[in-house]
Amino acid sequence: MTDKVYIRPIGLTLSPQAEHGDAIRLAGGMVYAHRFAVIVTRSGQVIERSLGSPETVEEILGDLPDGVAADAGEQWAGLTTAHAPLKLGERTVPLDQPQIMGILNVTPDSFSDGGEFLDDPAAGRAHASAMLEAGAALVDIGGESTRPGAPATWEGDELKRVLPAVEYCAGMGAAISVDTRRPAVMEAALDAGAHIINDVSALRHDPRSLELCAARQCPVVLMHAPGEGEDLHANGDYSNVVFDVFDWLKAARDRALEAGLERGNIILDPGIGFGKTLSENLSLINALPLFHALGQPLLLGASRKRMIGALSNEAPAEDRLGGSIALSIAGMNAGVQLHRVHDAAPVVQARNVWRGLRDAALTDFAELPAG
Repeated sequence: MTDKVYIRPIGLTLSPQAEHGDAIRLAGGMVYAHRFAVIVTRSGQVIERSLGSPETVEEILGDLPDGVAADAGEQWAGLTTAHAPLKLGERTVPLDQPQIMGILNVTPDSFSDGGEFLDDPAAGRAHASAMLEAGAALVDIGGESTRPGAPATWEGDELKRVLPAVEYCAGMGAAISVDTRRPAVMEAALDAGAHIINDVSALRHDPRSLELCAARQCPVVLMHAPGEGEDLHANGDYSNVVFDVFDWLKAARDRALEAGLERGNIILDPGIGFGKTLSENLSLINALPLFHALGQPLLLGASRKRMIGALSNEAPAEDRLGGSIALSIAGMNAGVQLHRVHDAAPVVQARNVWRGLRDAALTDFAELPAG
């Protein structure tokens, strides 16, 4: 029997003064947490659950079984870790507030905008420029569709699609992420001016990917997907989707560390929509604060995804802006640092209003007693 522990923030507040200072700044961002569930499982079943605040959590952790005490201490440190900014070429992306990653698909078969920018570099350049001018911190370039049932992409085709987009985005001084799982594409994209590798297979698709990213010491996004090989949506069988994805991402992080990647270069993504049902996706969104316990910045990619259509009378992908913004705001309320979106300008605007509300809350002491 194997015991495991999870520290899940379940009480969030707009400001520490609302809880008389008994709150932590979650992952060094603009969200504060004041109540936590410390959960112990054995062979996948919950055997113990305690509730605490920053003032009482040390006592709770001290009473945990020896087999999980060290892990609990690491998770508590992860929840309170302030992450250093990402240094991406000439750009610096701070992680103490939500940042927007705008999507540039150069594929013929993406589920939402396939082909729009593939055969028209001028349109792709204009789209990337517009996202940056709107306030996106990064551009994420993808040359392979990973929607369910999408055909495999030949490496040579992916290179032909991705490299021109990397080059024109680099020419405008953008911070660039490349959404790929092939080491040859990774290497060529980095050489052409990309900064981040965003791998939906978490560097599992090709064993050379780990070695390459460790050698280049570039930031990488490790995303959860239950499948292997070409079908990343397969094998989505969970005993508890939140705990299972947490454990999977923890193993992916540790695998990258063992390969030589620096901890500050690892970003984690729970993989919304990959091998998960609607209810499982909703559970993950609601549990996002837990994933800060892994001690890494988080990325949320829920824009225009199938779950929005399922909750919106089967709205097509191009009509899912409202749902996409709602999920981004849910991620911001959970302290997620990076938000991968199709509609950069509206989400940047939503983020700016969200930040204004957070800033106002930090300076509002009207409800506290005078003196």
